[in-house]
Amino acid sequence: MASSPRPQSIVGLWATGDVAYLYRADSRSFFDHTLQQGRQQGLPGIEQVSRQFRAAVPDFHCTVADVLVSGDCVSVRQVYTGHFTGTYDGVRGHGQPIQFNAFDIQQVGRSQIGADWHLEDNLTFLTQIGAR
Repeated sequence: MASSPRPQSIVGLWATGDVAYLYRADSRSFFDHTLQQGRQQGLPGIEQVSRQFRAAVPDFHCTVADVLVSGDCVSVRQVYTGHFTGTYDGVRGHGQPIQFNAFDIQQVGRSQIGADWHLEDNLTFLTQIGAR
């Protein structure tokens, strides 16, 4: 039986939790233009968020829904799904299904993502887990 293909981009991090995808896709000098309060700048901040979501939603999965390319920027809409069985911001999961969208505009250099502007539908996520 053939193994299923693994994502070869930053989406691989969100689809699998494997930080190796992050370091292959993003520049060491990566800059987050829409950094959330309390989150570290750069790659450590992305790792932090990935661990946080994986702890709350161990079967966290990412599907790329749309991709648009313009110059040195790639716009990506992702759909995140899974089941809230862990803990997030003090709220304990009971297996609730989650599904929400995120949108990124990624500025791409010669071979890696150098900067990102992103917007996640956090209100939908928080409502689904019972935090709002």
